[in-house]
Amino acid sequence: MDETPPPDTFAERLQAAREALFCEHVLAKSASNVLLTTLGHGEAVEGWAHYPPDDVFDPESGSLWYYHCHLPARDEREHGHFHCFVRPAGKGGPIHHLAGISVDAAGRAYRLFTVNQWMAGDDFIEPERAGELLGRFDVQLDRPSYLVNRWVSAILRLYEADIRALLQTRAETLARHAREHGKTLAEVLDDRRLKVTSEALIDLRDTARTLERQTPADGGAPRP
Repeated sequence: MDETPPPDTFAERLQAAREALFCEHVLAKSASNVLLTTLGHGEAVEGWAHYPPDDVFDPESGSLWYYHCHLPARDEREHGHFHCFVRPAGKGGPIHHLAGISVDAAGRAYRLFTVNQWMAGDDFIEPERAGELLGRFDVQLDRPSYLVNRWVSAILRLYEADIRALLQTRAETLARHAREHGKTLAEVLDDRRLKVTSEALIDLRDTARTLERQTPADGGAPRP
């Protein structure tokens, strides 16, 4: 994540980092964050329930996300996570899971991950196709909050290269599991023993600082 990206990619990532931080800043001024806003401030949180209850779907881009938490949590830091999908053919068509975004109790993102098909309940596609769909993820809606929607969209845009790598690792994990257990791909996708298929830790502020240090004063190519 610290390598200098090409100029076009750099500009897009820098904009995404700034947008995500801006969303967090505005929410913080209102004594909130992406987690509190998503959960509705003060309401009891039910494990495995979707927040918002009917998910968030943008019909223009086909992007969909929901938040939920596991009881017990996956680790001491995680409160829950945002599951992000794309429905390229519309709400009634196939649905493809792109990534999960783990957040702590303060709503700060710290991990990206992919999951096995049975966990997401999606339609399986190869990593190359899933990577192509990443560019479509963009939620422009005011519910449950425009700022939360922009934050989720910005995180996926900022870490697109990392998510593409996670999707590839997911495919490798599935193939290895199939070999080791003598299963077909269809059997592996429904194997309850295999849950998380790839993951990577992230730090929005560290990523933003790295990008800002590389920003040239004249707006040209990024500094190495």
